[in-house]
Amino acid sequence: MPRRQFISGENACFNAAQVLSEQVYTYKQFDSVTDKNIWGSNTTQSVLKQSTVLPFQHGVSASAFIKAESLISLIPQLYKLSQDKTGVVIHVVAENPNSSAADFSHIMSARESVPVILCSSSVQEAYDLAIVAQAVAIKYNTPVLHFYDGKRISHQHVTIDLVDDQVLSQLLSQQELDQYKQHELEQVASSYLQYKQQQQPEQEDKQDVYQSISEVMVQFATLTGHHYLPMEYTGHVEAEKVVIAMGAGASVVEKVVVDTLVSNKDAKIGLVKIRVYRPWSSADLLNTLPRATVKRVTVLEPSSVFTHLWNPLFLDVTAALQVAEFDHVDISSGRYGVEGTDLKYGQVFALFDALAKPTVDVDYNIANLNLLYPAQGTPSSLKEGLYVVGDLSQFGDISQSNVHATFDNGFYHVRFGSASSFVSDKIYKGKYVIIGEPSEAAVKAVSELDVDGTVIFSGAEAIKDLESYLSNPLKRAIATSGAKVVYVDNVKDVFTVGINSLLSKAKALTVPSGWSQLADQESSAGQASASAAGSAAKTESTLPVETPYLKMLDQVFQDRLQVANAVNSASVWSRDELNPSASAPEYGYGKILNQIQERARFIDEVETLVKKNLVSQVVYKALSQWLLAVKSSKADVKTINKAAETVVEAVTHVPAAEYVAKNKHLLFNKSNWLIGSDAWAYDLGQSGIHHVISQGENVNMLIVDTLPYSSELEREQRKKDIGLYAMNFGTAYVASVAVYSSYTGVLHALMEADAYNGPSIVLAYLPQEPNSAAVNPLYTMKETKVSVDNGSWPLYRWNPTLEAEGKEAFSLDSQRIKKDLEKFLERENHFSQIVAQHPDISQVLDVTKRHQELKRKAREDFAKLLSGMGAANGPPLTVLFGSDNGNAEGVAKKIANRAKSRGLQVKFMAMDDYESVEELANETNLAIVISTAGQGELPSNSRDLWKALNSLNAGDVNFSELNYAIFAMGDSHYWPRPEDAGFYNRPGKIIDAKLENLGANRLVPIGLGDDQDADGFETALGLWQPEFWKALGVKDVGAEDDEPKLTDDQMKINSNYLRGTIAEDLLDESTGAIGEINGKLLKFHGSYGQDDRDIREERKKMGLEKAFSFMIRVRMPGGVSTPAQWLMMDELADSHANGAIKMTTRQAFQLHGILKKNLRSTLRNINHSLLSTLAACGDVNRNIMITPVTEIPEVHPQVQDFGMKLMEHLAPKTTAYHEIWLADKQIAGNAVQDFEPIYGPTYLPRKFKIVIAVPPNNDVDIFAHDLGYIAIVDANKKVIGYNVTIGGGMGMTHGNKKTYPRPANLVGYVPAELAVLCGEAVMTTQRDFGDRTNRKHARFKYTIDTHGLDFIVNEIETRMGTKFQPAAEYNFTDNADRYGWTKGVDDKWHFCMFIENGKIKDWPDFQPKTGLRELAKWHKGEFRLSPNQHLVIADVPEADLEKTKAHLAKYKMDNLSFTGLRLNAMACVALPTCGLAMAESERYLPTLVGLLEGAIEAAGLKDDAITIRMTGCPNGCARPYVAEIAFVGKAPNTYNVYLGGGHKGERLNKLYKESLKEEEILAEINPIIKRYALEREVGEPFGDFVIRAGYVKKTITGMDFHENII
Repeated sequence: MPRRQFISGENACFNAAQVLSEQVYTYKQFDSVTDKNIWGSNTTQSVLKQSTVLPFQHGVSASAFIKAESLISLIPQLYKLSQDKTGVVIHVVAENPNSSAADFSHIMSARESVPVILCSSSVQEAYDLAIVAQAVAIKYNTPVLHFYDGKRISHQHVTIDLVDDQVLSQLLSQQELDQYKQHELEQVASSYLQYKQQQQPEQEDKQDVYQSISEVMVQFATLTGHHYLPMEYTGHVEAEKVVIAMGAGASVVEKVVVDTLVSNKDAKIGLVKIRVYRPWSSADLLNTLPRATVKRVTVLEPSSVFTHLWNPLFLDVTAALQVAEFDHVDISSGRYGVEGTDLKYGQVFALFDALAKPTVDVDYNIANLNLLYPAQGTPSSLKEGLYVVGDLSQFGDISQSNVHATFDNGFYHVRFGSASSFVSDKIYKGKYVIIGEPSEAAVKAVSELDVDGTVIFSGAEAIKDLESYLSNPLKRAIATSGAKVVYVDNVKDVFTVGINSLLSKAKALTVPSGWSQLADQESSAGQASASAAGSAAKTESTLPVETPYLKMLDQVFQDRLQVANAVNSASVWSRDELNPSASAPEYGYGKILNQIQERARFIDEVETLVKKNLVSQVVYKALSQWLLAVKSSKADVKTINKAAETVVEAVTHVPAAEYVAKNKHLLFNKSNWLIGSDAWAYDLGQSGIHHVISQGENVNMLIVDTLPYSSELEREQRKKDIGLYAMNFGTAYVASVAVYSSYTGVLHALMEADAYNGPSIVLAYLPQEPNSAAVNPLYTMKETKVSVDNGSWPLYRWNPTLEAEGKEAFSLDSQRIKKDLEKFLERENHFSQIVAQHPDISQVLDVTKRHQELKRKAREDFAKLLSGMGAANGPPLTVLFGSDNGNAEGVAKKIANRAKSRGLQVKFMAMDDYESVEELANETNLAIVISTAGQGELPSNSRDLWKALNSLNAGDVNFSELNYAIFAMGDSHYWPRPEDAGFYNRPGKIIDAKLENLGANRLVPIGLGDDQDADGFETALGLWQPEFWKALGVKDVGAEDDEPKLTDDQMKINSNYLRGTIAEDLLDESTGAIGEINGKLLKFHGSYGQDDRDIREERKKMGLEKAFSFMIRVRMPGGVSTPAQWLMMDELADSHANGAIKMTTRQAFQLHGILKKNLRSTLRNINHSLLSTLAACGDVNRNIMITPVTEIPEVHPQVQDFGMKLMEHLAPKTTAYHEIWLADKQIAGNAVQDFEPIYGPTYLPRKFKIVIAVPPNNDVDIFAHDLGYIAIVDANKKVIGYNVTIGGGMGMTHGNKKTYPRPANLVGYVPAELAVLCGEAVMTTQRDFGDRTNRKHARFKYTIDTHGLDFIVNEIETRMGTKFQPAAEYNFTDNADRYGWTKGVDDKWHFCMFIENGKIKDWPDFQPKTGLRELAKWHKGEFRLSPNQHLVIADVPEADLEKTKAHLAKYKMDNLSFTGLRLNAMACVALPTCGLAMAESERYLPTLVGLLEGAIEAAGLKDDAITIRMTGCPNGCARPYVAEIAFVGKAPNTYNVYLGGGHKGERLNKLYKESLKEEEILAEINPIIKRYALEREVGEPFGDFVIRAGYVKKTITGMDFHENII
């Protein structure tokens, strides 16, 4: 006879694993039942972290237990286990921690990474299939994944049959184990090659594995009598409606099918239960189905993810039926668990009823089906059960009892009956609760009781003193539930004699009347909300603080009142412990928004009903009048609700209007309110207030503030002022009231807020005495009076509707004069302070004229100096330099030129170009100018000479005749830590000390140039140079004799509209580089000169020049390209570039590694494809970025068209581009003359960037650019205009506080027809007022901060010929890409795929370049590059949808199973090609993200979107300064870390730590991630949290970016 045991599903699986494994890895400690397996060897249990790679060893029988959320990180290992044919079993708990339902999403994400996946639907089945899984793994050398529901199986306790070890030994013998151990590890080159070489055999192997699993199941059934099939059918033999399901949900359906057939044997319904999900067998499915009769198939899957179009099992079933040409079968997909509720018995009946109707939704949420049975959805036979609080061990051995227990919400749901009758479901409204522990869970269990329930206590402690034994919340819960309370001597009897017999012997206990009056802030009795909702169930308990205002709401709105949040909280200051997020405004807002949308659908249905005229005249008239009222902008609430009452009366018992009668609550206008506390004021963004205000929906907020403000100290410590914040939006009704100052004022405010069609905020003052638990009305009254009187709490109302009537929107209701209020507003509202500030507008100078005068004078003076000097006959001077960025070289060149002009005999070169260190001793005078690189390192062109010099000892070479001077250049703040002070000017210092040590003579003390000085290094240079010339015996006549520097503007003028001598330079084959001036001009043509820095040093040692090459960037507004253009870029990447296509952060193609000889042919081919590179770089308007996938599909063509027109209008008109690259053949573009009507010959002072954003997506980071357009769309889906932002920019210089990133200013709105003109006006304003003397200060952001925003806006308006209108309302939700499939217009689809850091190239195991090339050969739509370096396959026709999906899957390009951190990461190119890079970026960020993912997943944040960006230098190409986490390169392997950027891209971050290496980064960031997971508020983004938690201060403007560093 088999052994029986009362056990949970997870422990049952563990027992099976223990006796069939040598090693078991677990995510928690399990109680071991044995330390030996069936073969007599030891079984070891090891507890591992969730994120740890499972340490399986080939040839060792092993099992692992993990949670589903850990599965994604293990996918690479699963592929490896499959490849190596390692026979292990992984048991996965498919649990949704936020609901009672399971969630198979993670399992499905890993479904292709493991060859065998088994699913269990009951505890007994979980145990049995755990054994089957182990047998399959060892017999057939294959990894097996076995999964089961969380709460319904893993946490369920039930009595099951265990299999004896002797039987298991017959199933899995010692010989089979030995054969498994001897199986050799297969060696393959890569998983890709294995796939290519074994595609067909692999398919055959799948069928063999499926058959092998079936054979093991048959063998198991022979030995145990427990029969299982891979797919099993239950139901009518001629069923027409069939459900296909897996897991515990399948058991619920099975119970319904069996019960239905018992009562109605002709019910043609059935179930296919899937136990073997992989390998998938379409043939077995078709054989299992009643294929001759089935008409409808619905696939049920539990999922908390409702954004996916289809669930995986549904796709598998659909493919099987379509291939078999089951065209007569309707297929639908059903989900449960979406709202967190599990599949219920009654819902399955409702499902079969829905399947019997004429039409069925293809995709539906089963929770939305109307239940045919009572609300609990459980048959009465299964309601007989009880709740048990405490350990089940208090009942002793119950293994022989027919007991079923599910642990949920802190307590057990226990049922009695035969095992075959159990349905995996909780008890709803149970009749009994046994309290073994008076814990918090007991409060929850008592609250779940049905009317007239019974609470059962047992034990000496309970009967001795129940009063002290129970907590106050539990006492109150018992009293308010109305339950009976009894005591039993021996609670164990419940499982032997039954509950009724046990209660017959129970002793009744009296509930004291005072229990109902006990108050506890931790309670969840919900009295506040009950009062607000007008509930009759009122108690005499102590009322919450906010009660006065709740009563007023109740009185004013009565039945219309609907409080959407904090419905189960004792007060707005105490959260609902069952649902902590429910008190947040966003929670309630979501509910209200859903109701608004539901009502909109209801109105549409009523309109349809009226139009079809299917009802009587009375009903028709009632519905028509209601529609007129509800759609009228002038109708009041009374009119609408009166019409609604008429409708309700008319539609009663009218079949044609049954829908209206069922949803009659939607006829009435509700007054929607969110109730909150002053805690919301600490962080307006994170509390959700900003979100609610900005959305513009008709939602009212009542926010009660209890902080006393009468004293000056308390006023200074005041929180943010929500009212003033809201008024700045201009679209919200705002009132500040105090019930103890003006009761009528509160009434007026509440009614006005309700009447206002939009967001309303009523700030209600109710000061409480500090450090006092009790409410003191007297103190509240006095404090209110003082605060209102002194202006600390002004009473006012702000009603935007009055402005439309020509009235004053703001009215002051308190007695203080308005001047006091203005001072109050100025003091309290920091945002208004910033807006109110008007910088002094400096006098505008004629910069061009002044510049020309200086140039003329310099040339004249230089000519005079040269005319007075003869040939060089002075002393010799050798000038050497060490320089990476050119500054030190420039200073050295200046010194050399001055020396030549004085007649000195000058040698000038880089240090490493000097012939030898021995020869250096023969020089007479030596000047070395050297900069500092990295952490006190020497520049790359000075290291060899230093290495030779440093190797010498005193006396090795005679330096006594050498006179030397050193000028060092560095930044004293670049490495701010005290321990890093030695890095400052270290190269110059060590060379100076070494030369002295070798016996050389110092001419002058070392000069220390410091970037922190007022004029940078020039300050120290100005002091050092006169002493240097004096030491040489040469007169220093100052800087007049310097060779005039060629400015960028003069370079542009001399270039003849960007021609320069580029064409001639391209013909020079002696070098792979191009001249400096032509290199700058080349940028205007879309190309940068670069070299491979990875091999720079090696080539230098070989005596070769740098590995020069060129980068080409394509100008393509909105990142849109055709398939033909994609194929051209793909071909050029292979034939002319480095084999990869780079998708940039500006929605453009980049090709790297193009040789000089191929530059012209590459550009020509790009233009042949009707793309262009003109103005992709340079001091012009560059590529225009546009949101690639818009929420309203019809909007994208409109903004794309606008972007094209704007690009064409602002493009350079020179014909130089076509002359140089295209032999003057106009292939793409429309340049016809050498005349720049907009730019002029000097073009712009610096680059200019434009973006177009379409809310709610700020993927283009609109606040990071010079000019931004925010599309405003009307109700007809037409773009009617744009909000305009100006002055954003990212670049800065480390250590230079005069440079900074800056968020753009929103300056107003322009109609769509003026948008191009506006763009020209903005750009020409920058053209004329931008700084042309200092390129570091030349961007538009500095122009605005120099001249003042008002001046710049006025100038733009003057040029535009009209003023900006007030900005229209809009809302951004984030700045991420929209991954996955989205529906476009004309039945076309878009798929946004993940391309890490935008690099498209082929790897052995991932070949996106090949996949996209093949796709482009037949794709009929577009390719759109995203602003975050990803790719959108756009405009896929419906007819090609499945073909495209299959193609993406074939090349693994549909994989989006990455962490939220990785999906939101972005990096610039940096090393090895970028000349400005100080550290790695694109090549390192994936590694760093991988290291951070460990902390992310351990903290449960795997799917949370955190914006993370990295750049190799501070120039900001990847827009790091608006990221929530940013790493900006400072030196090799060293980064500055910035935190606190806005999740929507609306706020700059701030420096958190400087100069961190990898281990330091992880040590700093990982604890913050962990704390964020534990302490974040509901919906709080990471960037907001780090500010609230005090890691960084909030950055408001660019000019405070470097301030308030903690």
